[in-house]
Amino acid sequence: MKLIVKKMAALTLCCGLLLTACGEKSKTGEGSGGAAADPNAKASISWLNILHTASPPTDTIIKKIEEKTNAEVKFSWIPDASKEERINTSLASDSLADIVTLTILDNSSVRNALKSGMFWEVESYLDEFPNLAKISQDTRTSASIGGKLYGVPFQKDLARNGVVIRKDWLDKLGLAVPKTTDELMAVAKAFTEQDPDGNGKKDTTGFMDRSDLIYGAFKTLSSYFGTPNNWKVGDDGKMTPEFDTEEYVKTMDYMKELYDNGYINQDFAVTAKTDQQQKFAQGKAGIYVGALFDSKNLKNMAKGVQDNMELVLDNNITSTGNEADRAIWAANNGIGGLLAFPKSEVKDEAELKRVLKFVNDLMDDDMYALMTYGIEGVHYTKDADDAATITNQDLWQQEVQPFASSRPNETGYKIHDSDPLKAESDKLIKENAEHAVLNPAYSLESETYTTQGSELQKIITDATYKYILGKIKLDDFKAAVENWKKSGGSKIISEYEAAYQAVKK
Repeated sequence: MKLIVKKMAALTLCCGLLLTACGEKSKTGEGSGGAAADPNAKASISWLNILHTASPPTDTIIKKIEEKTNAEVKFSWIPDASKEERINTSLASDSLADIVTLTILDNSSVRNALKSGMFWEVESYLDEFPNLAKISQDTRTSASIGGKLYGVPFQKDLARNGVVIRKDWLDKLGLAVPKTTDELMAVAKAFTEQDPDGNGKKDTTGFMDRSDLIYGAFKTLSSYFGTPNNWKVGDDGKMTPEFDTEEYVKTMDYMKELYDNGYINQDFAVTAKTDQQQKFAQGKAGIYVGALFDSKNLKNMAKGVQDNMELVLDNNITSTGNEADRAIWAANNGIGGLLAFPKSEVKDEAELKRVLKFVNDLMDDDMYALMTYGIEGVHYTKDADDAATITNQDLWQQEVQPFASSRPNETGYKIHDSDPLKAESDKLIKENAEHAVLNPAYSLESETYTTQGSELQKIITDATYKYILGKIKLDDFKAAVENWKKSGGSKIISEYEAAYQAVKK
């Protein structure tokens, strides 16, 4: 793994949080001396979960989960769009569940609740369960707050992003897969000016991007220029925000060149992700920057519209052409959140161990297959190499897909997607881990960031867009950075520096 990953892993902290809350209490027996003392006893477990799909799942998969975990599970679903409001309300009213799934750690109410002792510390219990025991120390440290682990970490791939390119367009124009940012710019220029779709019209662009400086093109491109992941730590322990670096400015200049020359959709600053993907699938552009596994969805969306679409995945781009400079930012340092257990619901150690066993069981291979692909022969088929193919897409979306965000671990299982693009993206994402750059501030405490960080970030986000769109000059952007510092940013820096020094001692 890249040196910076090793150096920062001990300093990382889960930044994302997901909520679950539900009124039913855990019942693992008839009192503390009964079945509750037996971690294998049948349990009744409540779990309010986040819903990323249009509607909740039917009971088909839930019944299988209950059967395999020897538990009666009461799910209550919260739409993703309202999770922050609901977590604040649930914490304030102490109306939580046996399992609380948290992904919004930068929310001050959540962070303060975790630090207040409202939830069980679990690290000392993990090694009692085979799957939980496999959670690495780096991951445990990354997901800790103030050195304490208040839940089971959601384990995700460390660095998932890269570039998806129309291979058929490259081939038509005689272009190679780009390995430098200059070559990527040249491809964007050719895709814009040389009629790659052959319709005789100038109606394509190089990039199709969206209004997201993190999960869109900007942050991935910034990795290629050597921009730190949110924060840079000097040898003297001084902290520098990413937007106060030369590399960040180089990224803005690159995006500005794309915009000024029409090599990127001119409405990218107001384009939603769904519109971005649909336009790419319709053949409006040939370069997509985002999660590499989005390629499968893009190809599927193009069926019947761009049936000749061929895609190539590129995760090896630098600004220098030097292999040693390969870098890719790590989203949330590989942590997707916490499965946390409030003391108000999980009353004692015996109940805690039973709920932990339930979470442990969710990490078995057959449970991952169930929550990812569904029931074999009903939702999917599997070949001799454990490659799974969804056979009933509509039924899968209704009964299985909502559980994808509930899997405590998403990596390292035998079963895998049979789709060639998904297989390739899995391979490249695994390769990305060797070049991943972590956020060194994840494990550090800053009260000012907790209370003002999101509001202050708007100053930088607004100035970044204005610079790229040509509405302000570099001096104006630098003035915005100084405004960020005067408005509370300097306090964030000093608080992180103090926290960093405390960790080093």
